[in-house]
Amino acid sequence: MEFPFDINNLFPERISTLDRNLGSGCEASRRPEPQDQIATVINELGRASAQAQQLAAPITSASKLRYSNHHLFLLKEGEGNGGRGVVVGFLKVGCKKLCLLDRRDAHVEAEPLCVLDFYVTDAMQRHGYGLELFDFMLRHRQAEPALMAYDRPSAKFLSFLAKHYSQTERVPQVNNFVVFCGFFLNGQGKVNLCTK
Repeated sequence: MEFPFDINNLFPERISTLDRNLGSGCEASRRPEPQDQIATVINELGRASAQAQQLAAPITSASKLRYSNHHLFLLKEGEGNGGRGVVVGFLKVGCKKLCLLDRRDAHVEAEPLCVLDFYVTDAMQRHGYGLELFDFMLRHRQAEPALMAYDRPSAKFLSFLAKHYSQTERVPQVNNFVVFCGFFLNGQGKVNLCTK
C-alpha cells in the first residue's frame, strides 16, 4: 500500500510496534505531522482489512488504538514506491476478558492475548510477509499460538494457523472468538492469562 509521504521516515524499522501513542517511543511520534500521517496509514489499513473481511465498518483505526491497550505491528517494505517504502500489512493484538467454554463445555473466565485484526495487502499475500509479521509478534509478546484467542478469524487466517502453527482442532465457543485445544492447559480449565 503506497502513500504520498515517506513511509521509511515514519517507520524506521521493518516492523514497527505501535501503541496508544501511535508510536513505539520514537521522537517523531510526538510531532503533529508524523502523528497525522501515522493515523492515515492505520486508518487506510483498517478500511482495507474491513473490506477484505466484508465487514460493515473497520475494527482498526487510529482513534480506536488511542483508546485501548492494544498493540499494532506494522510491516513495511522499504524499497517500494521509489524508495519511500510501502506498507505491507499489520497485526493488532490485545488482551480481552473472555468467557470461554472448555472441552467439557464448562465456563472459564480468562484474559488471554488475542489477535484482533490481521491483514496483508492483496498484492503482498503469499510471499511470507504474514508469517514474518506473526512470528515477530510471537517473539515480541513471548506468546504461543495455541495459548491465544482469535477474534472472528477468516477462513484464510484459519488456514494460515493450520499450515504454519499446526492449529487445527478448535474448541467451539458461543462468542466470535476461536480457541484451539492447546489453549486449555489441563482438565481443570486452567488457561494462559495475559501478561501485559
